[in-house]
Amino acid sequence: MDGMHGTEGTIEPTPYDGAATERWAAEPDKRPGRTAFQRDRARVLHSSALRRLAGKTQVVTPGSRSHAWDASPRTRLTHSLECAQVGRELGAALGCDPDLVEAACLSHDMGHPPFGHNGEQALNDFAKDCGGFEGNAQSLRLLTRIEPKRFTHDPATGEPVSVGLNLTRAALDAATKYPWPRGAHPTDPDSPKFGVYEDDVPVFDWIRQGAPENRKCFEAQVMDWSDDVAYSVHDFEDGLHAGHLDPNLLLAEPERADIWRVAIGRYVPHDTDPQELADALDRLVAQDWWPHGYDGTAVAQARLKDATSQLIGRFCLAAESATRLAHGPGRLTRYGAELVVPREARNECAVLKAVADRYVMQRAEQEVLRAEQRIVLAELAEALTARAPEGLDPQFRALFDGAADDRARKRVIVDQISSLTDASALTLHARLTAHR
Repeated sequence: MDGMHGTEGTIEPTPYDGAATERWAAEPDKRPGRTAFQRDRARVLHSSALRRLAGKTQVVTPGSRSHAWDASPRTRLTHSLECAQVGRELGAALGCDPDLVEAACLSHDMGHPPFGHNGEQALNDFAKDCGGFEGNAQSLRLLTRIEPKRFTHDPATGEPVSVGLNLTRAALDAATKYPWPRGAHPTDPDSPKFGVYEDDVPVFDWIRQGAPENRKCFEAQVMDWSDDVAYSVHDFEDGLHAGHLDPNLLLAEPERADIWRVAIGRYVPHDTDPQELADALDRLVAQDWWPHGYDGTAVAQARLKDATSQLIGRFCLAAESATRLAHGPGRLTRYGAELVVPREARNECAVLKAVADRYVMQRAEQEVLRAEQRIVLAELAEALTARAPEGLDPQFRALFDGAADDRARKRVIVDQISSLTDASALTLHARLTAHR
C-alpha cells in the first residue's frame, strides 16, 4: 500500500488539521457540506462488519436464554452502540469531534471473532506461527484492508488493492487501543495485547505519522474509557436481569473476597490493596440508587435502568472533571491532552467487571459452553486448512488463491473465521466436519 496515500503530514496537538483528516487513498466527497468525520461515522454505520456484530457474543451467547430472561442479552453490536453513545457525549464535553469519537467507538470491536474473547483465544492458538490473533489488531486490519468499500491500484501491477473503509488518519488512530505491534507493549513485553499485525505495519506507520511512540491519542483514550464504562455497567445490569446475581451476596465477606481476587487477577494492578476495592464497592452500595434487589417487575426494571444511568454518569463525570482540572477549559484533542480517570473511579469500574466475571462468566455451564466453542473453532480452522479454498467466502477465496506462501494463506483462513458470526461458525463447522 505504501505510496498510495496523499500528501505527507504530521499530527499536531491542535484541533483536526489536514493530516488528521487525510485518507490513505484520496477521494472526493459525494455530498459537499459533510465533515470528514461525519463521512467516517457513516461508513462505519453502513458497514457489513458492524452488522455482523449482532451475531457475536458479548457475555451471554446470542440466542441463549435463561428462565429469568425477559429481554435479549447484549451482543457485540449493542455493546458497540452503547459505547458509542457514552463516548460521543464524553468526547464532546471535552472538546473532541463527536462524530470522530463515535466512529472509533462503533468500530473498536469490529475485528472480534465469534464467541467473544473465547474465540480470540482459540484463533490466537491457531495463528501462533503466522503472527497470532488479537481482536484489536484484527479491527485495524478490517478497517484498512478487509471490509470492501474502497479500492485503489497497485502501481507495480495495476491490480486492484482494497483500502477497506478508507477512513481518515484521525479515525483510525482513535480506534487504535494498543498502538504497538505484537511483543512491543511499552511496559510488559509478554502482554498478549497489541494493535497491528506485521502485514499491516505500512498503514499503521501512516496512521501514526508524527504521533508519540506507544501513546494513544486523546480520542482513543476517550473510546477506551467509554468501552470500560459501557461493558462494566451493562454486564452488571445483565447479570442482575438474568437472575445470575443476588446483590445481597456483595455484602457477605466470603463472596467479597472472591470478587477482590478476580479484580486483582484481571482488572486492576496486581499490587492493588483489596481494601481499596472494598471501599470502592462500599461507595457504590451506599448510593440511594444502588439496586439492592431485583424481582423482574416493571418497578424493579425501572430502578435498575436508573442505576445503570447513574453509574455511567458517575464514571464519565469523574473522568471529565479530573481531566478538566488537569488541562483547563479548552478543546482537548489528538495529542494535546491525556484523559485523567481518578483511581477511585477505575476501582469502582473494576469491581463491577469482577462482579460480572465472578457471577456470570464463571458459571459452570458457561465454562462448558466455552470449551465446546473452542473445540468448534479449532476443528473449523483444521478443516479449512485441509480443504481451502473450499469453505471460504468468495472474497477470501480470491485472497487465498493470490497468497504468496503458507503463512499468508493461513492468515486468510484466520480472516475468514474471524469474520463469522457465532451461528455461521457453527454452521460452517458442521458442514466441513460432517463426513470426517
